[in-house]
Amino acid sequence: MKKNRFQAVASASELIDAKIQEFTDWRGEMLCRLRAVIKQADPEVVEERKWKKPSKPEGTPVWSHDGIICTGETYKSVVKLTFAKGAFLDDPAGLFNSSLEGNVRRAIDFHEGDKVNEKALKTLIRAPGGFECCQGIRSG
Repeated sequence: MKKNRFQAVASASELIDAKIQEFTDWRGEMLCRLRAVIKQADPEVVEERKWKKPSKPEGTPVWSHDGIICTGETYKSVVKLTFAKGAFLDDPAGLFNSSLEGNVRRAIDFHEGDKVNEKALKTLIRAPGGFECCQGIRSG
């Protein structure tokens, strides 16, 4: 059986690297930048790949710390960070701009040319209720 490029890569971090490298446009740069902000905000964050399926063998990038903090997905016109328990987080900077109708998750859609408010994003990641509130969502 022939292995695809994602099956040949060992760690989740390497899979995320590969995902970033496959983009030759702004989406790879944006996902790389968001990843760096997440890791700066929480140096103990664990990178994972979840929800692998035949149509998406690389899975979805997930950042966890005693539970899921957020996921990072790339679409044609946006790079989306979805916070597992975003509805419970204070968002004084108003970063959440997607998935606002739900009772649990909240997301931030980043479009080409958007500036990243790194300070506000780090605040969301570090917020009481950020990784601390997500302990009920196990990352295993």
